Amino acid sequence: MQPANYQHITDKELLNLYNSSNENKWIGILLQRYTLLLFGICFKYLKNEEAAKDAVQQIFLHAIAEIKKYEITYFKSWIYVLARNYCLMQLRKKNVYIEITDSHVDENDTKYNIEKLLEKEETLNLLEKALQQLNQEQKTCLSLFYLQKKTYQQVSEATGYSLLQVKSFIQNGKRNLKLLIQKNSTQKI
Repeated sequence: MQPANYQHITDKELLNLYNSSNENKWIGILLQRYTLLLFGICFKYLKNEEAAKDAVQQIFLHAIAEIKKYEITYFKSWIYVLARNYCLMQLRKKNVYIEITDSHVDENDTKYNIEKLLEKEETLNLLEKALQQLNQEQKTCLSLFYLQKKTYQQVSEATGYSLLQVKSFIQNGKRNLKLLIQKNSTQKI
């Protein structure tokens, strides 16, 4: 549980405090906010409590090493993607290991699972790339609405856009995302 006197400080403010002062306490407060979220993500992917706890620690270390390399607008989204990618890498390693050593595993099932996992990862990568190609208004509104689970009203308050503008940016952003994903996926072929 984070101390009550830091709850009013936003993620962005904590990032700014950390970046300007290099004091680890600020990043510690920020990471502590997301410990349960990260554990949940890791447990969902890894299906093992101890592996999930270890993964959270590794993600914390990785986040501390990477955080200064990026201009992070939405920390929760950034840490979520970091955690998901870490878990996917662990699963990849695990599947390769199982495929080599476990003669009871049906080779076709293992290949199918790896293909499905890679397919999902590719879709997520296309989505992330397409999101970056949107104009700033659409990207901001979509990120707040879908990634941070804010309501239209909360997005409006956070951005200063009218409710009508927010709905328009989200609707147009979804349509443009779909088009960009289709365009980017055909360019890979």
